[in-house]
Amino acid sequence: MKTTAPMRKYSLVVVLLAAAAASASASAAAASSSKADRCHSDDKRALLAIKAALGNPYHFASWTPDNPCCDWYDVDFDATNGRVVGLSIFQDANLTGTIPDAIAGLVHLRNLMLHHLPGISGPIPPAIATLSNLSTLTISYTGVSGPVPSFLGKLTALTLLDLPFNSLTGAIPPSLAALPYLSGIDLSRNRLTGAIPPLLLSRSPDQAYLVLSHNNLSGAIPAEFAAVNFAHLDLSRNALTGGDASGLFGRGKELQYLDLSRNALSFNLSGVELPEQLYFVDVSHNAIYGGIPAQVANLTNLHFFNVSYNRLCGGVPTGGNMARLDAYNYQHNKCLCGTPLPTCK
Repeated sequence: MKTTAPMRKYSLVVVLLAAAAASASASAAAASSSKADRCHSDDKRALLAIKAALGNPYHFASWTPDNPCCDWYDVDFDATNGRVVGLSIFQDANLTGTIPDAIAGLVHLRNLMLHHLPGISGPIPPAIATLSNLSTLTISYTGVSGPVPSFLGKLTALTLLDLPFNSLTGAIPPSLAALPYLSGIDLSRNRLTGAIPPLLLSRSPDQAYLVLSHNNLSGAIPAEFAAVNFAHLDLSRNALTGGDASGLFGRGKELQYLDLSRNALSFNLSGVELPEQLYFVDVSHNAIYGGIPAQVANLTNLHFFNVSYNRLCGGVPTGGNMARLDAYNYQHNKCLCGTPLPTCK
């Protein structure tokens, strides 16, 4: 607590210290009152309804009517207009129930995070679709189930959709492809099925980030993905087949992380040109054929490269950064040879 008297001047008389303390107390009360005035009543009402819908748990002990909601735990408050713009509820295994419909009352909400709440279950409610200012939506490590709702396509301000480690089922809704500012999607570790929408992240204004790993998605990698400016792409551990994934590569692209492992993809690796910024490549456990491009040896940022369990042939490139890779990275191919594998005949 600030005081109007400098506490380091020990020669001040007791009466002045007492006066300063009284002044500071009055200032703090005025500031609290001012904050209370700036806390919008509609947002306060919505937050208290959220608390009630979840059974008034101890997690929300600071959420009381006589306490300014700008001081409440988990709440991000914009002092310029008195509105709640962020709600981050996380890491509480004792919190149970469904996502409350009352969340629709936070009309200025820009960021919503529900993270590591295993007791939260049920579907993603339509109330989320009314949050027209929402920029980031995170629902992760919960018991939330049901589909990835198509009504999320109404969130036209959304830049990040983060829904990993849940129990979501069904297909990825094509409506997500229409979002003009969406550049990051993580739907990993769910139970999703069906094909990947071909225009997903095709309108991304920035480098795109897509993680769909550990689902049961099928079909081909969309040919349209060749035109998306991916920086991070993880489609591993699905049931993807066919298609020519070589379009994901290209010398001028900004791709840094690529994981296509544990699918059933089949394409010729020989002629691909690898992006210079690649630092992670895992295409293991597929049916990829051809040979390893010699360019791999010259990728100065490359730290992980795994092409094992495919149908590759020919010599392993030498020189450059290849010495840091061992036989594990190449094992179980049709006829790869050369260091660190057996000598080519």
